[in-house]
Amino acid sequence: MNAVISPHALSGTFRIPASKSHTIRRLLIAALAPGPSIIDYPLDSLDARSCVSVCRALGAEIEEFRAIDPSNPNPQDSSGKKLIRWTVKGIKNQSLQNSSTAKQCDVGNSGTTLYLALAVAALGSEPVSFDGDEQIRRRSAGPLLDALKGLGVKVESAANGCAPISVQGPWKGGRVSLECPTSQYLSALLLAAPLAVRGLITEIDVPLLNERPYIEMTLSYLDAQHIPYETANDFSYFRVPGGAEWKPMNGPVPGDFSSAAFPACAAAITGGPVTLLGLDPDDPQGDKAVFSHIEKMGASVKWEKISAGGKDAEWKVTVSRSSPLRGGTFDLNATPDMLPAMAVTAAFAQGDTALTNVAHARIKETDRIAVMAAELSKLGVICTEKPDGLIIHGKGGTLHRDTDLTQTPLLDGHGDHRIVMALAVAGLGARPLEIAGAEAADVTYPGFLDLLQARGRGCS
Repeated sequence: MNAVISPHALSGTFRIPASKSHTIRRLLIAALAPGPSIIDYPLDSLDARSCVSVCRALGAEIEEFRAIDPSNPNPQDSSGKKLIRWTVKGIKNQSLQNSSTAKQCDVGNSGTTLYLALAVAALGSEPVSFDGDEQIRRRSAGPLLDALKGLGVKVESAANGCAPISVQGPWKGGRVSLECPTSQYLSALLLAAPLAVRGLITEIDVPLLNERPYIEMTLSYLDAQHIPYETANDFSYFRVPGGAEWKPMNGPVPGDFSSAAFPACAAAITGGPVTLLGLDPDDPQGDKAVFSHIEKMGASVKWEKISAGGKDAEWKVTVSRSSPLRGGTFDLNATPDMLPAMAVTAAFAQGDTALTNVAHARIKETDRIAVMAAELSKLGVICTEKPDGLIIHGKGGTLHRDTDLTQTPLLDGHGDHRIVMALAVAGLGARPLEIAGAEAADVTYPGFLDLLQARGRGCS
């Protein structure tokens, strides 16, 4: 699907979709709990559906409930009904360990599902196979697989630890070293290790850890359910005893700061105002830092607590801008998913912006450093690639001054949802542009292109 974005100021009030990271963690925990669990207002996206598929393949029973929502219909559902709830009947950890049926899991494009479910499946005594799309087959799980081998798990994979991958327990415990260019490797072990047989101890040395806030998110679930573990203050070591059990997972899923970054940056670029609902500034999601980043660049960010209709108070955040954006230096080690949105925002700022300490952005769905440099260059923006970051030489609000204004630039989304959304945001402040592969936005933010009034085949 190609989408055409035309310049205009984005303004209005929008509810942010549920967090992908929270949704997938809650699904997997619910699938392992004795159940039933009730997960309200989860993310309804391609990645979330991949996780549902995997949980069902592992034996969980998941039923979804939808309701008519004429004010915000889900473009993925022609009936106009919005997903409001999953009920999950878990398989219990013991059932997984005693399973005698080999299982096959398709994770689609979801790296989070792949890594977290690999460790969960390694608790079982029968082989579980994992595969996914072309991008997944290029993303290595090598460090995680080496750690699982060190814990007694039998592992088979394609070259470089890529899918297809098969794991087979039992999990025997022990001490392993796990380098984490992506935090998902460590989150995977932390979710699974408590369910090892009572008496087994899993010890994890972590010589490298990127994306620390996602580990804090994972640990918040262990803390909430009083699952024991020990850790060094810098997260360089963990000790997790077996014999615990996940309890049913209930309640609404928090909004996604990673998704919120795109309308927030759109407001910073075009002036807004844009008001976003469904976010909690106290949530451990690291990507909430985007609001402080764009504020340092010159945007106005205002958080307020609101209540209506007798419901519990919730937060709203309003982003606007009345003065030019300015460049700066931002360490994105904890928040690599912010690189595409921040790179586009920087393109409209005055002066240089350096996005640093984020080499792991190169091992996401795409090499996001190289891809953003290449696509922004099509709009006349000069970028300097670094091994661990990107310098954007901002044009002060005027893109494409060096391009042929008689042509509509055709940009490539590279099948990466965050690249697509970032380039779409660029179109709001530039001239009309076309994005190939725009359907990838549905991986985490169904309806985003409609929010930006995109046109083209498959867009409303």
